[in-house]
Amino acid sequence: MADQEWIIVGKIVAAQGLKGEVRIQPSTDFPERFEVAGQRWLRMQNQAPQSVELARGRMIPGKNIFVVKFEHIQDRNQAEAVKGAEVLVRAGDRPQLEAGEFHVADLMGLEAFDAKTQEKLGIVTEIFAAGQDVLQITNDQKKNYLVPFVEEIVPTVDLIENRLEINVLPGLFTD
Repeated sequence: MADQEWIIVGKIVAAQGLKGEVRIQPSTDFPERFEVAGQRWLRMQNQAPQSVELARGRMIPGKNIFVVKFEHIQDRNQAEAVKGAEVLVRAGDRPQLEAGEFHVADLMGLEAFDAKTQEKLGIVTEIFAAGQDVLQITNDQKKNYLVPFVEEIVPTVDLIENRLEINVLPGLFTD
């Protein structure tokens, strides 16, 4: 399947214990992706996705890490072998969102414009999960700016036109 048919929801960063559990760093706002049993896919670098069955999972308190057990991984050696794999779901399995909510993958690559002047500010190149999501906007000179993703600062997100508008506050886009 083509890349656009998949959503990366996390990455396996380490083995956990001796019985085949793995640690996953999530890249989704939907924790049920790692807590509810069911089919997922793993993709090792430059390989096609392989179907796996998630047996169970839990979040480590105080950390943004999940410990997950896949049915086919039975020991630490097998868990170590999948370190670095991306955890995927089909694009059609995306949860429905409320008005004003967006999937992180849909924001990547959007062009950013000043809401008042319509001057192009750059492109969304990264999204950081903090207390509030933060967009990294990269301009044509490869300079990066961090913009809090809140409605007061980013009032317009138009996925059809591939753009968003930013209320540029003093100091937000200065060196």
